[in-house]
Amino acid sequence: MRPTIARVALPVPLDKQFDYLIPSHLFPIVGGRVSVPFGFGKQTLVGIVTAMVNHSEFSQDQLKSIKAVLDDRPVWPDSLYDLLQWTSQFYQYPLGETLANAMPSALRKGKVADFTSSIEWSLTPQGRDKLMQGFGSAVKQAKVMHMLESGPVAHQMFLDEEITNRFLNSLQDKGWISSQEKKPKLQPWPVNIEAAVDKPKLNQEQAIAIATVNSHKEFGCFLLEGVTGSGKTEVYLNMIKPILEQGRQALVLVPEIGLTPQTISRFRKRFNVPVEVIHSGLNDTERLNAWLSARDKVAGIVIGTRSALLTPFADLGIIIVDEEHDASYKQQDSLRYHARDVAVMRANKEQIPIVLGSATPALETLHNAMTGKYHHLILSYRAGNAVPTTNKVFDVKGLYLESGLSAPLIAEMRRHLSAGNQVMLFLNRRGFSPALMCHDCGWIAECKRCDAYYTYHQYSNEIRCHHCGSQQPIIHQCQGCGSTNLVTVGVGTEQLEVQLEQLFPDYKTIRIDRDSTRRKGSLESALSAIRKGEYQILIGTQMLAKGHHFPDVTLVALLDVDGSLYSSDFRASERLAQLFTQVAGRAGRASKPGEVVLQTHHPEHPLLQALLHKNYRHFAEAALYERQTAMLPPYTYLTLFRAEANQSQLVEDFLRQVRHTLEANPLFDRGCLVLGPTPAPLAKRAGKYRWQLLLQTQSRPQMQRLLASSKAAINMLPIAKKVRWTLDIEPQDLS
Repeated sequence: MRPTIARVALPVPLDKQFDYLIPSHLFPIVGGRVSVPFGFGKQTLVGIVTAMVNHSEFSQDQLKSIKAVLDDRPVWPDSLYDLLQWTSQFYQYPLGETLANAMPSALRKGKVADFTSSIEWSLTPQGRDKLMQGFGSAVKQAKVMHMLESGPVAHQMFLDEEITNRFLNSLQDKGWISSQEKKPKLQPWPVNIEAAVDKPKLNQEQAIAIATVNSHKEFGCFLLEGVTGSGKTEVYLNMIKPILEQGRQALVLVPEIGLTPQTISRFRKRFNVPVEVIHSGLNDTERLNAWLSARDKVAGIVIGTRSALLTPFADLGIIIVDEEHDASYKQQDSLRYHARDVAVMRANKEQIPIVLGSATPALETLHNAMTGKYHHLILSYRAGNAVPTTNKVFDVKGLYLESGLSAPLIAEMRRHLSAGNQVMLFLNRRGFSPALMCHDCGWIAECKRCDAYYTYHQYSNEIRCHHCGSQQPIIHQCQGCGSTNLVTVGVGTEQLEVQLEQLFPDYKTIRIDRDSTRRKGSLESALSAIRKGEYQILIGTQMLAKGHHFPDVTLVALLDVDGSLYSSDFRASERLAQLFTQVAGRAGRASKPGEVVLQTHHPEHPLLQALLHKNYRHFAEAALYERQTAMLPPYTYLTLFRAEANQSQLVEDFLRQVRHTLEANPLFDRGCLVLGPTPAPLAKRAGKYRWQLLLQTQSRPQMQRLLASSKAAINMLPIAKKVRWTLDIEPQDLS
């Protein structure tokens, strides 16, 4: 008997699925998309069919009918669909919204799951002749023609460079360029998977790590702990080679878009198979094509950020998570999943090996390796001729600082620059200054919607809140006493850039932060210019701290990290240790010796002493002992309840009721602990008052059972609908 009712998971914030009648002329499939009416208006949503049945708790005249069937095959293979269901349950997030999160935007909008043609431009023979003659003052024409000189260029690249369709069409009318539609198509991979390139010679530790993973045919989780510059990428390439030779695919996760350009380049030079990239910087068409390339086995390797993990593959053979410790693997809104942990579960469901690589493993990962849950592979020395860096600490107590720079550091920079090398300065604070203050009365420009100060941005001549995004033109008069004597307080990357241009006028300075790399392609061109030696002084936030290979950088300095030494977040010391080690790893990566300088007011602090004179492993073992003593993760498991509303009392009352609900649950026993409610570290953001509550349990299953059985009761609390509340399973950020 043909089923008459489809159960559909929709992208709505409800822990339920919805029943729809199946019209006789439509044939939906489980795991495929359907378009359905929703609510009392004319709203239409795209959902996933989770089951087909003949009975519903509602009568047939109450059910609406499916409007359209969008797929003739499931969106995801069975193993990935199982993973998405597990993710929904583990992170206590509605299944419909979890499935929507895993789809490219084009599929969420109901578009056909097929490759979209893209336009490519190329030079005509007349265009090549014109290129030889030159363009005089026609700079824009010259730019387009030179972009096409080495081969066809995608239409989107011109749009990214603010070159319009009209301008391209005018060049086509002149007969200089021509366009053609290109659609990706499935082609067999070449016999010779690996390109003929010079490969670095492997050392013994690298060879052992590669052989260990390549001999593993089923699920196994491997922690590849390698000091910065130890050649982890070369190890990844050698692990992927036999997978591709078997006709299988590889997924490589990187924490940020900034790390993808050089990684993609290296993989494409090494292998003759198509390499696709998936990250948030792609438009809808590019993302869908990359997603389909993996699903239909056009691509052999997919390199991507967090969201690439949920891409379907025809035959996935290995997962590699580079810089596995990085906090950006944890999504901070909507589906708050940790890509590293979900990647391990995916590898388990696919029965394939997974490699977690880092010079500074997360304490949870290191604990799993030390207790035998993960295989532990170690690369203890730098590859090639690179030598370990020497570390120095500058005590800046009582010293005059020029925009955060001490005289000893300026002298050290001068010495390295005069030797023809590059210098990198790390300051994790963008903008010109983190506060604008009245020199007469002490008033500070504060965001009206947040418990935070405005940051002054000199380049755009405005003040911005980095929490809610509000901004306004620079103010010239104190709103407390009316004085015009306003001064900047503290140092940001913009101010540091201005100061360095004055101190070192003979050397070129470049700033790499979120403000300076907003335009598409700007980060890639900046990194390329650095590697070519066009800039001698590099200023950066965390974007510049990890993964990049700059052979001429011989001095790295960290300017202001003291705040992390006394943070209320128990993970702050771990993040500082990782940051110090990663930033230090940018120095001396070739044959030139590198030097790392740390400016601090607290040189005696035990954490800094451990990092300067020992290593990350020594710090990690001591930190794990502290965590065990304090019963903190990874020895217990945390869930963070966050709530916000227009009234502070409302939020506090709601979380008190949540606490009582949890403690009244029969599953709540002596191994459980509730902390709070307390105001969030940033107690007000975007006009909302924020409070939080922590649940601590002894095991993950205990946490899951308690949350699953309490969630319905919490939703039924009288004031639950008056506040916006969320659950964060195993939070990485307590702010």
